[in-house]
Amino acid sequence: MKEKNLEISFLLDFYGEILTEKQREVIELYYNDDLSLAEIAEHAGITRQGVRDAIKRGESTLLFMEEKLGLAAKFDAMQGTLSSIDRDAAEIASRSERYCVSHEIGDLARRIQKTVDDLRDA
Repeated sequence: MKEKNLEISFLLDFYGEILTEKQREVIELYYNDDLSLAEIAEHAGITRQGVRDAIKRGESTLLFMEEKLGLAAKFDAMQGTLSSIDRDAAEIASRSERYCVSHEIGDLARRIQKTVDDLRDA
């Protein structure tokens, strides 16, 4: 197999439940645990070719789902937006404090930062 596509590991988090149990297990072992095809074959009790086929079918399913639904891309974009909001709120709080503009503005900026943290933890 070629170099591992790390996107597959990310997509597994979003769409892994739609794979068969065997596909999910094999892909997790290959991408997340970094086992070789031979190691996975021994662990799963199937041939190397069976492992390779399960990985290929699972990858195809994950990529197809992302192409149709785009959940991982939306999540990634949302994380970028949250980071931008967090940076801007930190800058507002810092300037408010530095220039003694208003304690209320600084407090609001910190509340925005807390909301961003809560959204990331959700």
